[in-house]
Amino acid sequence: MATFKPNCTVLSMIQPPPLPGSYRHTDQTIDEIVYNSLKETEMVQENGFDGIIIQNMNDMPIKQHAEPEAIAYMTRIAYEIRKEFPNLTMGILMNWDGVAGLSVADAVGADFVRVEHLFTGANVTSAGILEAQCVDIAKLRKRTRTKVPVYADVYEVHGVPLGRKPIENAAWEAVHEAFADGLFIAGNSPAESIEMIEKIRTKLPDTPIFLGGGATGDNIYELLKYYDGVSVATWVKKGDMKNPIDPERSRIFMEEANKAKEFRNNKQ
Repeated sequence: MATFKPNCTVLSMIQPPPLPGSYRHTDQTIDEIVYNSLKETEMVQENGFDGIIIQNMNDMPIKQHAEPEAIAYMTRIAYEIRKEFPNLTMGILMNWDGVAGLSVADAVGADFVRVEHLFTGANVTSAGILEAQCVDIAKLRKRTRTKVPVYADVYEVHGVPLGRKPIENAAWEAVHEAFADGLFIAGNSPAESIEMIEKIRTKLPDTPIFLGGGATGDNIYELLKYYDGVSVATWVKKGDMKNPIDPERSRIFMEEANKAKEFRNNKQ
């Protein structure tokens, strides 16, 4: 597997309906959920995105360890999408289990796994305290010899970190002590997101870094001058994750992202 190297890469979140076994699941079969996920991915491709991140976001509330059935169903969904759309970049995000996420990613040949909340340190979330999984993820990487890159969130905005360190120090530790291949970063505003990555770049000038949230058609051009890629969800769905992808908003977003890519390529 070639090493994943983002370059103003735009990824759309694919968040299937609640999976069987989760609290909010009703009566949808896994076949119906797979079908819905394939149709949404088709829209992603038609609207010019570079790829997707598949996340079982609708299975909440979730603690630290994914249930066996969730891992199985996410593997099925990701495999079907990979088979149907092999040219799209694919990331896997399991709520909130990086070990499970890496297992799914390796099984389906994903381009990377995103580990949110709990790669390093400890975070207080609505489901309690989530603790670092970097040791368990490193053990899994060693056992399976997987080549799937690990992209880790640092201080994800929906959690409260315990013993918070300066962002540049926490990011350095995620890469040089916990061995993340890349990072996801997001502030509570575009200005804060830029401030955060400017600090991180003083210690990690070459590490691939995605913007993990807060991107809109109005700010993505400026943000991608600093970030190597972005994951977008709410804005291209008119503010509600339950909506389908809006073609007009997607067109605006991708036009601005492509302008940023051209700017960065000309700057090199």
